Amino acid sequence: MNDHSHALSRRGLLKLSGLGAGGVLGTATLGALLAPRAAQAADYKALVCVFLYGGNDAMNAIVPTDTARYAKYANVRADLAIPKASLTALTGVNFGLHPALAALKTAWTAGELAPVFNVGPLAAPLTKAQYRAAAQNSALIPDNLFSHSDQQVLWETGSADSLTRTGWGGRASETLVTTNPVISVGGNGRFGMSTLNAPLVLPGPGSTFGAYELAKEPWRLKYQPLIERAAALRALYKHGMPSDLGNAYTKIQRDAFTMADRLGTIVKTKPGDSNAVAAINTAFAPLIAGGKVTTGLGNQLYQVAQLIAGRAVVQGNRQIFFAQMGGFDTHGNQVGANIVDGEHARLLKQLGDALACFHAAMKNLGLADAVTAFTQSDFGRTFAPNNSGGTDHAWGSHHLVLGGAVNGGTTYGTYPELTLGGKDDVGVDDWELQGRWIPTTAVDQYAATMVSWLGATDAQLDLVFPDLKNFGVKRKLAFL
Repeated sequence: MNDHSHALSRRGLLKLSGLGAGGVLGTATLGALLAPRAAQAADYKALVCVFLYGGNDAMNAIVPTDTARYAKYANVRADLAIPKASLTALTGVNFGLHPALAALKTAWTAGELAPVFNVGPLAAPLTKAQYRAAAQNSALIPDNLFSHSDQQVLWETGSADSLTRTGWGGRASETLVTTNPVISVGGNGRFGMSTLNAPLVLPGPGSTFGAYELAKEPWRLKYQPLIERAAALRALYKHGMPSDLGNAYTKIQRDAFTMADRLGTIVKTKPGDSNAVAAINTAFAPLIAGGKVTTGLGNQLYQVAQLIAGRAVVQGNRQIFFAQMGGFDTHGNQVGANIVDGEHARLLKQLGDALACFHAAMKNLGLADAVTAFTQSDFGRTFAPNNSGGTDHAWGSHHLVLGGAVNGGTTYGTYPELTLGGKDDVGVDDWELQGRWIPTTAVDQYAATMVSWLGATDAQLDLVFPDLKNFGVKRKLAFL
């Protein structure tokens, strides 16, 4: 379940003003617009958030391979356990990836992939004793644990308070004064909301959006009413309004017109077009068929790759992107007859393949060191399976960080003790011994590591993450 109700995109505002899908922007070819600019790459950095809606079962995505821990894993997971021989081995550590994530092995070998263990929303470091002793509505306990909508908000906002309006991506963009707001190719999540801006929501490759220079669209040249309508709207929004609210609205409209004019050609380009970027097409070739990217997440990350390649047109040397895929609420039939197939495997394959293609595109563009992709999700899932061949809502989870700047080839954070009812499990009574891990790394610490890499000072990190001060000197991890 995605939280689409909290922000109105510029695209939506343009539709309200009467200009929906328009034509092609301008006459320049995308190849010319995206000509390599080495000087820009030297100071360009981008974060790419991939949110896995529904709560990814990270206990099967990243599995311990040493004898003792694998035995515990297999004993509890029972029919859901991934056979050790099927795992994608991560050389140098005692963990393996689900075989559906095999496409990421190359990045691991290159030292450009890092798993981060047991991450989740926290207001401050929290022990099991503190959790069990906390009063109802204690500020120490994040709001509405185990709830999809609330935990999505906590992850997207970097907060323990589900009423937080702004996302940590939006606050980072605002604090760093980026040229653009967060650019989302995955809808209007809370992640990109800032105090004054909604995320810029863009459609997938081959789409048109916003208000275009209708007079430049060849098939409309002879349809004067559309030309006049566009001109009238542009003229209208140039004028001031008699109220602050009216002026704010007209500014949003002017900015939206400008953004649509600037990005229209990039957004409209798809893999089969003659002016598509060859370096991106080559990287995404495993996912391209019939001139289209064949998976939802692949399609989104292809568009992000185009926007990064077109950074001279997009403008700004710091950018935050948001993509997402859903379907991870695997309460039943999580694995197939052969254990390594089934719904969860299908989802992980889409994730792994799309991330691998995206990372390859960044390497082809010479920008791998400048772009870091990472996962987020509602929560982890119970270590113990349920009676429906699936897993239920939990708390702490494991995530992946990918990019040339990543200190990869090793793991970060603290992997939970695999004991039901143990020190990492919230449960005490028999009925609640499910393996719902209390996080040992906060979303704030995880996210602050990446925002720091973008260039934020410690003082700026405190503005973006108000609870970060509660973690003392352990404000960041070392994966970047």
